[in-house]
Amino acid sequence: MMIELLTPIHLIFFLFAFIAIGSALAVITVRNPVHSVLSLVITFFAMAGIWMMLRAEFLSLILLLVYVGAVMTLFLFVVMMLNIDTEGKHTGFVKYLPAGIIIILLLMGFTIAAVGPHYFGLAQMPVPEAFAADYSNTHQLASFLYTDYAYPFEIAGVLLLAAMIAAITLAHRGPVRRKVQKVSAQIAVRPEDRVRLIKMPSEPKSKGA
Repeated sequence: MMIELLTPIHLIFFLFAFIAIGSALAVITVRNPVHSVLSLVITFFAMAGIWMMLRAEFLSLILLLVYVGAVMTLFLFVVMMLNIDTEGKHTGFVKYLPAGIIIILLLMGFTIAAVGPHYFGLAQMPVPEAFAADYSNTHQLASFLYTDYAYPFEIAGVLLLAAMIAAITLAHRGPVRRKVQKVSAQIAVRPEDRVRLIKMPSEPKSKGA
């Protein structure tokens, strides 16, 4: 029965899923931070492939263009410029690895038990239905986002704006011993405030000179 339900779409899904899981594990296990960022890029590519299979083309392309093309490139530049040494931070990783695996297995078991095992399996992942030729994923997403979920979307935007302002306020530091050019003070300066001419009588030459 399982062989009959297994289609090429399922095989491609499992391929992307294994790549995503493997690269996600590499993000937290590799010692080199540059390799960690590159592993996260591979994870985004795999997730973009899964979203493309689910007919979410707009979200898939946004994930590639925004996160991989902009955010992760910025992360990579910052990591390479800072030259972070994380060798010492990963020394205790192996010691806590068994406890982490046990916690992950317990969380997976609790999730399956809470949701229900009948929601998992090949039978619960049918092939996506075929849409019409004029179907637009972007139009469909926008119609839901700006009609049924307009208020949550605006509230999320306000929360992100408040978080950005708070982060800038907390991280901002005033100028300390920094010389600032004041153009207005330079224009309003007077010659007598800058140069003082002193008239001194000339000294007579000594006879021995």
